[in-house]
Amino acid sequence: MKYRLRPHPRMPQIYLYRDPVDFRKSFRGLAAIVEQELGHNPFEGVLYAFTNRRRDKIKLLYWEDNGFVLYYKSLAEEKFHWPGGEEELVSLTGQQTLPAMESEAKAGSPQ
Repeated sequence: MKYRLRPHPRMPQIYLYRDPVDFRKSFRGLAAIVEQELGHNPFEGVLYAFTNRRRDKIKLLYWEDNGFVLYYKSLAEEKFHWPGGEEELVSLTGQQTLPAMESEAKAGSPQ
């Protein structure tokens, strides 16, 4: 079975942070990564996606009007497909599917 996370088509920009992060971080810690490591303003209404080392959890950070929205998903048996590469970020728009955020059942699991 496949699961897809799809942002609203009018989402201006989506960034997938490639390196795994410590999932003990709250919205403050993730916003600090956005600001200090990426040099972005976390209050601009852009969606940032983070994953853990095992790629079985995802956190999405988004500033909405007057506060952060933090979406957290933990997969029971699957893993997220996360892009590799040398660049720190993968940039997408809301009109694009997020194939990196799809999960696939592990080999041998019923689908």
